[in-house]
Amino acid sequence: MTQQEHTENLSRTYAESAQQSHEDSKLGKPRRLEKLGFFLLLLHRTSTNRYWEIDALRGVAIVMMVIYHLVYDLVLFGHYQATVVSGPWRVFARVTASLFILLAGVSLSLAYAHVSPQERGWHLYQKYLARGLKLLGWGMVITLVTWAYMGKVVIIFGILHLIGTITILAYPFLSLRWANLPIGLGMITLGIPLNEVPISHPWLLLLGLKPPTLLQLDYFPMLPWFGVALLGVFISQNLYPGGTRRFNLPDWVGQSGIKQLVWLGRHSLAIYLIHQPILIATLNILNALREVIQ
Repeated sequence: MTQQEHTENLSRTYAESAQQSHEDSKLGKPRRLEKLGFFLLLLHRTSTNRYWEIDALRGVAIVMMVIYHLVYDLVLFGHYQATVVSGPWRVFARVTASLFILLAGVSLSLAYAHVSPQERGWHLYQKYLARGLKLLGWGMVITLVTWAYMGKVVIIFGILHLIGTITILAYPFLSLRWANLPIGLGMITLGIPLNEVPISHPWLLLLGLKPPTLLQLDYFPMLPWFGVALLGVFISQNLYPGGTRRFNLPDWVGQSGIKQLVWLGRHSLAIYLIHQPILIATLNILNALREVIQ
């Protein structure tokens, strides 16, 4: 190779390297944002271990949640006359929450089932612990926002606080099977009357004991709701033993309607966090426009 050819090769290599560096720098910010989204649980990596029906059911729960919160906000802003904290709307809200929490138990169990027995233990638990702490962190964000926006009516232990705590504490139950059924039912049976016991201090709020004067917009204590999550673990262990679906189901993931529900289910945390600010901002704008028109 002549000196001239060597120089041309070096120049070409340098140019290609510079071009690649330029392309990497352009992609660097999106990649960093994507990594941040994964870290904050706002994005999920594509996995062959996900079952479309679980994501679709979670999508159904998301739609139900948005409907309930829209009705709640319409009542709050005076656009709709209804009772949303009792009667049919309360039942609707409880069914929505039960579906969310049940699916949280299913997902915890499926993730555990897809890990080999040799990999289980402290190292695996650290992943559950980290995820639970992140969910608790998002729960605390909601606590701070509601404290700043609503004053005394603050969310202290809402559904994100609950799911974060369940993620941390459910690990010993993931290796059980039939025992989760009586344990879960026992927690539900104990928790429902326990929630009605009046006490004068809030120190057992996490378990389900709270003062009657403490107003809560979104309150999901460990009892009875941890029991609902354990029922989800039980369902997962019997319908998806070893993390494998034991029943035949058509692949409807690409079907119109199902596809959108699956997408909603895979972005449930992000939607949960942003939907209320969007609804409230929209209703504030509508109120302002109505005042201008009048």
